[in-house]
Amino acid sequence: MHGVQETDADGSGQPRHVQHRWWQVMCLTGVDYFSTLGYQPGIAFVAAGVLSPIATLILVLLTLFGALPIYGRVAAESPHGQGSISMLESLLSRWKGKLFVLALLGFAATDYVITITLSAADATEHIIHNPFIEEHFKFLDHPIGVTLLLITVLAAVFLKGFKEAIGIAVFLVTIYLTLNLIVIAVGIYEIALHPSLFSEWRAALWVTTTTSGIEPRGILMVLGLSLLVFPKLALGLSGFETGVAVMPLVENPNRIEKTRKMLRTAALLMSFFLICSSFVTTLLIPAAEFQEGGKAQGRALAFIAHQYLGESFGTAYDISTILILWFAGASAMAGLLNIVPRYLPRYGMAPNWARATRPLVIVFALICFAITLIFSADVEAQGGAYATGVLVLMSSAAIAVTISSWRREQSTKWAFLIISLVFAYTTITNIIERPDGIKIAAIFIFGIVLASFISRAMRTTEIRIAKIEYDETAQRFITEFAEGEIRIVTNRREDGHIEEYRFKEHEKRIDNHIPSSDPILFYEIDVSDASEFTGQIRISGVDIGGYRILRTHAPAVPNAIAALLLNLRDKTGKIPHVYFGWSEGNPIQYLIRYLLFGEGDTAPVTREILRQAEPDPELRPSVHVGG
Repeated sequence: MHGVQETDADGSGQPRHVQHRWWQVMCLTGVDYFSTLGYQPGIAFVAAGVLSPIATLILVLLTLFGALPIYGRVAAESPHGQGSISMLESLLSRWKGKLFVLALLGFAATDYVITITLSAADATEHIIHNPFIEEHFKFLDHPIGVTLLLITVLAAVFLKGFKEAIGIAVFLVTIYLTLNLIVIAVGIYEIALHPSLFSEWRAALWVTTTTSGIEPRGILMVLGLSLLVFPKLALGLSGFETGVAVMPLVENPNRIEKTRKMLRTAALLMSFFLICSSFVTTLLIPAAEFQEGGKAQGRALAFIAHQYLGESFGTAYDISTILILWFAGASAMAGLLNIVPRYLPRYGMAPNWARATRPLVIVFALICFAITLIFSADVEAQGGAYATGVLVLMSSAAIAVTISSWRREQSTKWAFLIISLVFAYTTITNIIERPDGIKIAAIFIFGIVLASFISRAMRTTEIRIAKIEYDETAQRFITEFAEGEIRIVTNRREDGHIEEYRFKEHEKRIDNHIPSSDPILFYEIDVSDASEFTGQIRISGVDIGGYRILRTHAPAVPNAIAALLLNLRDKTGKIPHVYFGWSEGNPIQYLIRYLLFGEGDTAPVTREILRQAEPDPELRPSVHVGG
């Protein structure tokens, strides 16, 4: 994102961002969070009917007493914007952590992609149902075509790059929330003028229609039914994960506290608007207008704006809604473009084309086109998929915070456990009732895992060692050996006794015709975490009965050998020699072992790494295999 982040790294190892005041950053996340007002009241009524205000109240309680404390804790434990995914990654080791992160990235991709398509689809609803458009531009009454056009414009912006995202977000959020406040105030005023509207709603709230007729229902039934349907309103929970992800944009000092203030303010504002919008739209809009083809479908507050404030104000409201919904898609696209480099390159799982922004934008745009066509640009139909992505990420955050709290034996552990169970219930309920989200997420997860492992397999013969450090003994060995031929014998250490090195020296001298007058230097590598792709190694020197040995830990054995050879060549100006024995066994099994566990048929892999790293054979370290 141009104008939002610098490319230099700070001490945290994260990108260094241009910093802003917390309320400005809140507006950046708010273009996604607050824009859900454009479609949330309509979705809430379709899901809950007259129970919509009660179900929305339950959602608000979960926001204030569930999501808010959870993400306040996430902010404290990931001050550089790593988010809950990073917290879970640190709780799981090696490949388990990597695979779990890839799965969560699939849900995150679902969240972001559906944000783009759903927001564009709802912006389309506001365009084609605007009275002026309906009268003068009837040819625009094609939801799929208009939605695809909006996504195309969004992609075009990113192909060119855009600046001053914070300023745009502040302007859009200020205008949008002001107009919404006016609409809600007018709605409450109309209800006050016509108290029968409230009486009719209250009467409908306490009765239910059955096969035998209309029957009364008590408060427990009302609350129970609201609890059953409120998971369908989960779109109103979006924004928290993004709020933590943009923490680096918040100015220091006290970034964590300012981020918590940002999350708290956004949650309070959104809670107010969610409750009020649900109340006024339920009481003022006929139920038929919420259904397919109705003028309030996906645009309930816009319907009230036109109905009670006139076409001029209504059109202004439509324009502000269209812009913030469109820019919510921009926020999601930015999230997609940032989430790939945040994790996948570190795992060696980013394809080469993923290094460039433009190819990624094209790929994501094509995916958005496909989702739009599959769902026919229907806002309600996409709600389940969007909610699935949001809820899985929030559930993962709740679980991460709960595990962290239990490990530290904190008094809040039971509260976080209860919140996790509530989020788990909400997520499972949403998945059961609206399985489209989990299907799309599964496709994204499969695609990310497949592309990631293909990329890792293709990149695995890179050097992968960013830096080599030597201790004093190892440096002394290298200085001594630099006076003659540098001969390295690789050894898989067994007991480390002198007899082992005596036997290995005798074997290698015979197999490879090494002159007895030339000293040899043993090199031993213990695999640390094979799931890591890159890293730095520290080599220590050991003297066992006169045998000189270099020892280190590395994610992959052949890469660490190749890195040492090239480093010795550059340090000494001499071409080093390395000696291996032939491996016994199936080469395919060795290849799989190398990809997953960092070791296998070491000699040919080391040779290939050196060949790719140094194209000139005259400058390439020599690899010898004997026996």
